[in-house]
Amino acid sequence: MSAASLPPWAIELKNPPPYKPKSSIPDPPGYPSSQPSNSKKDKKAAPKRDPPSPEEMDTLKLKKAWEVALAPIKSLPMTAIMMYMSGNSLQIFSIMMIVMAFKNPIMGILGTNQAFERFETETNKGKVLQVKLVYVVMQFVALALGVWKVNGMGLLPTTRSDWLAWEAQREPVEFAVPGL
Repeated sequence: MSAASLPPWAIELKNPPPYKPKSSIPDPPGYPSSQPSNSKKDKKAAPKRDPPSPEEMDTLKLKKAWEVALAPIKSLPMTAIMMYMSGNSLQIFSIMMIVMAFKNPIMGILGTNQAFERFETETNKGKVLQVKLVYVVMQFVALALGVWKVNGMGLLPTTRSDWLAWEAQREPVEFAVPGL
């Protein structure tokens, strides 16, 4: 095909128009242009912040430690809804839910010191100990949710019939014999 027989849009695809520089619209505040500018306005330096004092750092670390301590309780409502919706029958989904309901709190309790070691300093050891205790209590609450689910499925031996193997057989007081 010759160039004369091609439609205009096809010709433009083969030979795109040259790049036009940016228009005179200024960049929005906070978005500097890609081209360096020599104006005094751009040369202003942001005021430097002072580094936080040790007391401020302890306060910030304690706030972050509380966030870590309360994280297990924040996921509890969703876990409870999922356990309720999975039903009480023995299925692969409910078994996986139970395994996770026991594994996560146990691993959390075992890893308590590692979870809080980055927040602990010499000046805030007592406060971080309180946070650790709250964390362990929250993990036990999550573990109790797993126990509730196992009980609902009938896997906990809580009735007398679950312990029949260890009960002594009763001796009958009298025997009845059918008469003919």
